[in-house]
Amino acid sequence: MVLNRSGILYLGVLTLFLSACNEPVNQNFIVNEEVKSRIDSTLQSYVNTGNVGGVSALIFENDKEVYFNAFGFADRENQKPMDRETLVRIYSMTKPITGTALMQLWENGKFDLDDPLEKYAPEFSGMKVYEGVDENGEMILVDADRPISIRDITRHTAGFPNRNDIPGLSEIMAEVDARSFENTLTVMAEKMGRTPLWFHPGTQWEYGLSVDVQAFLVERISGQPYGEYLRANVLDPLGLDETKYYLPEDERDRLAVAYTRTGEGQLEPTPDSIANRFNFNKWPLTPGGFGLVSTIDDYMTFARMLARKGEINGTRILEPETIELMATNHLPDSITERSWLPSKGRVGFGIDFAVRTEAPQRAEEINGIPGEFFWDGAASTLFWVDPKNDLVAVLFVQLFPYDGIGLHKNFKDAVYGKFVPEE
Repeated sequence: MVLNRSGILYLGVLTLFLSACNEPVNQNFIVNEEVKSRIDSTLQSYVNTGNVGGVSALIFENDKEVYFNAFGFADRENQKPMDRETLVRIYSMTKPITGTALMQLWENGKFDLDDPLEKYAPEFSGMKVYEGVDENGEMILVDADRPISIRDITRHTAGFPNRNDIPGLSEIMAEVDARSFENTLTVMAEKMGRTPLWFHPGTQWEYGLSVDVQAFLVERISGQPYGEYLRANVLDPLGLDETKYYLPEDERDRLAVAYTRTGEGQLEPTPDSIANRFNFNKWPLTPGGFGLVSTIDDYMTFARMLARKGEINGTRILEPETIELMATNHLPDSITERSWLPSKGRVGFGIDFAVRTEAPQRAEEINGIPGEFFWDGAASTLFWVDPKNDLVAVLFVQLFPYDGIGLHKNFKDAVYGKFVPEE
């Protein structure tokens, strides 16, 4: 289902009406003492086996904290425990924060989701689409069937290439290097606009640089540098003082080590020159798709704002109807090519979140409740909002490659109980 501003009012009124007419869905807490013990043993087991250095989890239910615990070390080599003060790199969990900034401008009537991106960013006009290479290895390019829409950049259907194995096109991407930290968002957009799309807009789901373009669009429409807009309109109003791109020297001892798992029970610290290159320097690039560090409490405040329909601690960041729109699946059934998105479960995609459309049907699938919206990060972090049970969870860890150990599945099984298919 695809909604625009004209349809969202009805959705919001209907939601408020149903909320008023029905008692709360969650009469009994999911996270009881048995569940807490199950979560503890699950997370501790990953530390005991040497497959994570440290891990922490925080859960709110009915808008009250019902679980927090931390296991292992933020820095195993120096025996620094993982705790509530630990900072982690949230990577793609930056994306929903960027989407929040963008949708503030949507609420203010600055654009419509189905507006062509080129209306505000002529850098993306006249886009060409890649159709392979000829016998000489030259790219075959055609005109895009339609312009990229803003909706496309919120749901990853814009067509931006994001792989290193596309003959001809991947070489161009590497040469252009749009996401170089040395680029401003404007330079990034100019370079992306000169790079052919991998597919026609609206025809596939492919993760990539779309949310960096959202940050550029916020900057272009608001007239403010993106980092300043984000700080003034999202981070500071929410009190997210620990959430930032650049980490000052006096706070770096709280940043968790990023570990690379090289085998069963084998972890290697990622060198600072790689893990901290972005956050220990002030770069021209302020990406929308990655780059923030945060604490588990900061990120929970952001997630609770979403669960509370855009308001927390007396501060409204977005209207309830906007949160409903963001947490609605925007992928039509016609978009069947969805890369690895199905590995997240039976999901669609809203505005910078995956949206669960069906319950799991096999025990091997990742657990979850229909209506849940969530996302994760490259270092295996995770958060989700479960509106049916009024439950919000944040999982922090710093592990590469991304969750190759079943951490997310086992954590969700610990919270909800293992899914048992009906016979």
